[in-house]
Amino acid sequence: MNPTIEAVTARIRARSAQSRAAYLERCRRAAEQGPGRAHLSCGNLAHAAAAAGEDKPRVIKPDIPVIGIVTAYNDMLSAHQPFERFPAVIKRAAHEAGAAALVAGGVPAMCDGVTQGRPGMELSLFSRDVIAMASAVALSHDCFDAAMFLGVCDKIVPGMVIAAAAFGHLPAVFAPAGPMPSGLPNEEKARIRRLFAAGEIDRDALLRAEMASYHGPGTCTFYGTANTNQMLMEFMGLHLPGASFVNPGDPLRDALTAEAARRALAITARGEEFTPACEILDERAFVNAMVGLNATGGSTNLAIHLVAMARAAGVQIDWADMAEISAVTPLLARVYPNGLADVNHFHAAGGLAFVIGELLEAGLLHEDVKTIAGPGLRRYTFEPKLRDGAVVWQEGPAQSGAEGILRPASAPFQPSGGLQLLEGNLGRSVIKISAVKPEHRVIEAPVRVFHDQESVKAAFKAGELNRDVVVVVRFQGPRANGMPELHALTPALSILLERGHRVALVTDGRMSGASGKVPAAIHLSPEAAAGGPIARLRDGDVVRLDAEAGVLKVLGDEARFLARPPAEADLSANAAGTGRELFAAFRAAVGPAEAGAAVVI
Repeated sequence: MNPTIEAVTARIRARSAQSRAAYLERCRRAAEQGPGRAHLSCGNLAHAAAAAGEDKPRVIKPDIPVIGIVTAYNDMLSAHQPFERFPAVIKRAAHEAGAAALVAGGVPAMCDGVTQGRPGMELSLFSRDVIAMASAVALSHDCFDAAMFLGVCDKIVPGMVIAAAAFGHLPAVFAPAGPMPSGLPNEEKARIRRLFAAGEIDRDALLRAEMASYHGPGTCTFYGTANTNQMLMEFMGLHLPGASFVNPGDPLRDALTAEAARRALAITARGEEFTPACEILDERAFVNAMVGLNATGGSTNLAIHLVAMARAAGVQIDWADMAEISAVTPLLARVYPNGLADVNHFHAAGGLAFVIGELLEAGLLHEDVKTIAGPGLRRYTFEPKLRDGAVVWQEGPAQSGAEGILRPASAPFQPSGGLQLLEGNLGRSVIKISAVKPEHRVIEAPVRVFHDQESVKAAFKAGELNRDVVVVVRFQGPRANGMPELHALTPALSILLERGHRVALVTDGRMSGASGKVPAAIHLSPEAAAGGPIARLRDGDVVRLDAEAGVLKVLGDEARFLARPPAEADLSANAAGTGRELFAAFRAAVGPAEAGAAVVI
């Protein structure tokens, strides 16, 4: 085992000893009470079974296992539309096993691609905690022996994992929908966006390109937060091996979903392989997740979500842990925005089975973990195949099928991972360096300060940013306006970079998992609305961002800088509209980004 991985794991275990012990004790007490339906009164049970149809005889018998399905299905979003069919597949598999499955409840699923740059984006991060609470409501009837979670995208999976941890005495199986087939190449889509931002093409041309990129059911094909989530579910042992990147409509997709239902039934407390979620979600699983995040160049959003997910299971991790792990984790994948390939190409080149195998051999992953598939992460070096209508697993590839996309640990794209912690007199921040060329990773330039995205776009159009500049967008943290993604700024900032200027973004907001190229110090904490140092910056201050050394600081007289009164902003425009008034309590109670930007944890 790599000594740094061992040391970080030991540190997390020690740091988490008290909270983890209390969490496991809660789960133990819940498990000892036995299946919840056995304790229901006749009236309770009648209500639970009233609409169960053919499943009614099974539901009323407490010795027959029942799966509770929590689904993010909706018709609006490509990633979640395939879930319309999944409950029927799961119910059929449960019936064949002599058990039952019921849809326990639905959760909201919003798309950052739809809300990017719009007021609705200010609800996005908070939707994770709403999803956790909605999932808890779905399972609160205490009628289920296992839970199956149907979710894919940015906040949905993290919210569901938080709920799975809250119901940690139950097995939790996650079933993905898979990515849409490849469309317009992501790099070509990005090029057309830059042309539109520069005023060189019209809106019709832009729309044609976007519709050729996002063209059917399934997740977007770039390696953003949604597909990073799917990777994590395998590294953490919550998916079946190889389930993440099978396209919707592929016969293997339905077969894997049915197999996930059978597996959920096999690991309930009624069987001999009882595997509650609390035993899977330990410090080793979260270290494995951090390794996977760095080895694949995953989304910066997980720097927030992983912290919250871990806290839900009594595990205390922070950005310093991620940085230490990043320093020893080789980057094995180049998937857009880190490269030209999409996730379908990645999967075809060897995918997660190859990556997990390489990292295990390099001593960078804990193999001795529990998973829904059984003990040991080595199972996830196998990939599923469909044989005579049944899923079988065979050994995954020993070699990459395309070394421009996927490389062995002995010859990685770079020796360290995709994320870096930045520290200095401006606070603590993270940056995704896997998508930034080495020559752009260090910048020292005057700042231009903004309080909203539209002002940045206006300044760009007016030619005010045609120089070396550090663009500061503050009052974008969770307390200020819910911490929206600022991905809509990427085309303009990319154009400045292509013009030969040295450009960076510094913000207490977030960037999309699809963002790249422009060095971006994000999630800066403390945020401006909490009086963090970013609130003391003024136009013309010189900031140094050094992604190689992990430094983010304002130069000059530090004492004088810190003595300045923090700027204040009129945040009334964020208070209402598009439902934002309903989230005032969230903005008031939310924790800092490094603690997971959470309300419920």
